[in-house]
Amino acid sequence: MEGAAGAAGWPEPVVRVQSLSESGAATIPDRYVKPEAERPSTPLEATAAAAETEGGGSIPVVDLSSPCDPATARAVSEACRDWGFFQAVNHGVPAGLLRRARGVWRGFFRQPMEVKQRYANSPATYEGYGSRLGVEKGAVLDWGDYYFLHVRPPHLFDPDKWPHLPPELRETTEEYSREVAALCGRLMTAMSVGLGAAPSRLQEAFGGAEGAGVCVRVNYYPRCPQPELTLGLSSHSDPGGMTVLLADDRVRGLQVRRRGAWVTVDPVPDAFIVNVGDQIQVLTNATYRSVEHRVMVNAAEERLSLALFYNPRSDLPLAPMPELVSPERPPLYKPMTFDEYRLYIRRKGPRGKSQVESLKAAAVDAAAT
Repeated sequence: MEGAAGAAGWPEPVVRVQSLSESGAATIPDRYVKPEAERPSTPLEATAAAAETEGGGSIPVVDLSSPCDPATARAVSEACRDWGFFQAVNHGVPAGLLRRARGVWRGFFRQPMEVKQRYANSPATYEGYGSRLGVEKGAVLDWGDYYFLHVRPPHLFDPDKWPHLPPELRETTEEYSREVAALCGRLMTAMSVGLGAAPSRLQEAFGGAEGAGVCVRVNYYPRCPQPELTLGLSSHSDPGGMTVLLADDRVRGLQVRRRGAWVTVDPVPDAFIVNVGDQIQVLTNATYRSVEHRVMVNAAEERLSLALFYNPRSDLPLAPMPELVSPERPPLYKPMTFDEYRLYIRRKGPRGKSQVESLKAAAVDAAAT
């Protein structure tokens, strides 16, 4: 279950959550027990909270079958302004590819532990097989394992980090990444048009289609004997540009924060769940909002999801676009590169919206002096 901490750069030996789950223990170790205020609500409380939120308990569903239609851009824009999340249907990525992508990664997590351990990651890049975010010693951990891969830019692509088993995993994941990255380009166009900007505006701010970064994180949440005490992934907003999630097609778990309540997402079959990241919130001067979300775990079922992150070129300073700044709406954020920005979550792990909110406070303080 454990690996050497010092050599890998982790502050303590790494324990695989899958091994804990498969041990048959009736309780979870203390280091996975969340403070009471961060634990999942009971189903009754969650239902009551969702009913009190405006718009009910469902994130918007956007039909992308006519991506050039102004109505599509309006629907995408309204969802990004109001919820920061939406489900994309008729998105153009073949349903068969979605099933193959889920299948190969379920196959990977079913490999013997010694096979998976060959790809153990370190906090230097997080690339590979992992079980924690952040390097704070003694931190409360999440109930989940994952696999993280860089796809683009080319200089970060490392074939040695890609698993060899199952045999079709590499080819399937590369095809999946190409298709979903192309969808991200279409979504960036719709987001730009919805702002009243040129269709290519957001993509240019990311450094162009060739400059944008693409990475994939496959999340594996094993069965948990005490799901009421922990989370698969703590509350956070995504630090990058945009996230396209292929949720588990059998078990719910994703919750989105909506006016102080947690709304559990019911995935539409063969849909993607799309959410705004902190970098698009910065670029749009908070017109589009990144929103806190978290993942619950389950006593009876394991869960698997695939998240593709579409990010700005990492060395490019990002700040609110000038056309979205005015005397009535001054810039809320100071320029910062994505390389600088993501150091925070890599040190601290997921911490709500504390990073992007601290930048806003710094910009306001600077303007006042």
